[in-house]
Amino acid sequence: MNTGAFLREKADYIRDDVIKVAVRNGAGHIAPSLSCVDILVALYYESMSYKADDPLCKDRDRLVFSKAHGCYALYSILADKDILPKKEWHNFYKAESGLLGCMERRIEYGLEAGCGSLGHGLPMAVGLAFGAQIQKEKYYTFCVIGDGEMQEGTTWESLQFAVKHEVKNLIVIIDCNRLQAMDFIKNVLDREKIDIVKRLKGFGLSPAMCPGHDAAKLADCVNIAKSFTENRPKIIIAETVKGFGLKCMENVPKFHFRIPTQEELSMGKSRGYREE
Repeated sequence: MNTGAFLREKADYIRDDVIKVAVRNGAGHIAPSLSCVDILVALYYESMSYKADDPLCKDRDRLVFSKAHGCYALYSILADKDILPKKEWHNFYKAESGLLGCMERRIEYGLEAGCGSLGHGLPMAVGLAFGAQIQKEKYYTFCVIGDGEMQEGTTWESLQFAVKHEVKNLIVIIDCNRLQAMDFIKNVLDREKIDIVKRLKGFGLSPAMCPGHDAAKLADCVNIAKSFTENRPKIIIAETVKGFGLKCMENVPKFHFRIPTQEELSMGKSRGYREE
């Protein structure tokens, strides 16, 4: 099996696993977790330097998962790689598990940071990357944030700092699903007037666009970003669909934190947004 086929198959497995565990255990943040499955698969199965048998390795790449409420895919991946105990994930949202609905730092489980309140993840990631750069460490710091989170002032302050101090070992991936909590971003903040790409360029950055539901293409985008030698952070905008994989959930605001009924689940799965 070639790398692209493997990554796509793995993404489908993780997506199905997230749905199965979350629905069975009554965990509500399914839709924001589904939009970032392919991003995380690309990182953990292809692009990040990370040893599953040594999650505390000093030279490991770090991931700060800023949209911590959408962490179910990350839990599933870490369990699949035997970093996080499978029983913790399978019992997620029950008394038998110590995993929280909004991810908290459990370094022995591969969870690098707790980011329950949006807007905190990127400042932490910038700090990690800047510290590593000062100490001449070779690892990369990755940060996955939601496009709704791009409204947070701390996000832009962090980017200004990172550009000013030429933090080049930082790769930010924006899960751009165009929804935040219970509404479309365009209804909260008019994207026609405030274009995220133009704004990032105005801050001295060069964002790259990438399809968000093709793990192989995402891995290519990340690997290209890692190869750049320019002295500034790298930004990837992954164009995703919130609730991707379930017809009842895709692009439906009410599913930000809601368990689908059996009738809704009977609508079936969808892979229609993927380019084959």
